[in-house]
Amino acid sequence: MPNTYFKFKQFTINQDKCAMKVCTDACILGAWFSNKIAQHARVLDIGAGTGLLMMMLAQRSQAAIHGIEIDGDAYQQLQENTTQNDWQERLQVFQGDVRSFQFPHRYDFIISNPPFFESDWLSANNREQIAKHSTQLTLDELLPVIAGNLQPQGEFGILLPFHRWEYFNKLAGQHQFSLAEKLIVKQSPKHPPFRTILHYTRNKVDTATTADLTIQQIDRAYTPEFATLLKDYYLYLQE
Repeated sequence: MPNTYFKFKQFTINQDKCAMKVCTDACILGAWFSNKIAQHARVLDIGAGTGLLMMMLAQRSQAAIHGIEIDGDAYQQLQENTTQNDWQERLQVFQGDVRSFQFPHRYDFIISNPPFFESDWLSANNREQIAKHSTQLTLDELLPVIAGNLQPQGEFGILLPFHRWEYFNKLAGQHQFSLAEKLIVKQSPKHPPFRTILHYTRNKVDTATTADLTIQQIDRAYTPEFATLLKDYYLYLQE
C-alpha cells in the first residue's frame, strides 16, 4: 500500500485522496523545469493532482503558480497541500475541466503531466483510469488548451511515455510550437528509455537540444546526474 504522504526537504505531499501518487518521473519533470521558468512568471499546472509540480516550481522561483484539477477528491488534496507550505500566497488552485475553464489571465509557462495512455491497458479503478488514461483529456485536446492559455511568447513543458513523444511532437507542430529541449529518461543503463520530457516554445527552433538522464546505476544507487537534479528536494540526497 502506497504511503499516505511523501516528505520532501521543504514541503510534504499528502496523497491519500489522490489516485495518482508521487512518482519519480513527475519529480524529474518538476526539478528539470524549476530552473527554466522566469523568476516572476505566471505558471499554470494542468492536471495538478497533489500539487507536487506547483510546489517544486514554487520552491525555486517567485512565480505565481495556478493549478487546475478535475477530480473532486484530488482537488481537496490539492487545496490541502498548497495551503501548508511557505509559498501558499503565490499558489492558487481551481476545480474544473480545463477544456472549458476560463482562467483569470494567460500564462508565461504551462506544465503538465497529463493522462497519456490513450491506447494502452485501462485500469479497473475509474479514478485511477482518468488519472492515467486520456479518457477525458486527449493529447489532441490538450494542445489547443495550452495554446489558448499561453501568452504570445509563452512556453510549455510536458512529460510523456517515450513511445509517444514523436506523435505528440507532430501535433505540437500543427499548433505552431517548436521543440526546444528534450530529456530522455531511463531507469538504469540496462533499461530502454521509458519517459520523455519536452520543452516547447513558439519561437522557431531548428534543432532541439537533447539530453539523457538515467535514474539508477547498476548497483541501484542513484546516478550523480539524478542526485544533482533532485538534491534540493529529496530528503536523503546531500547538497
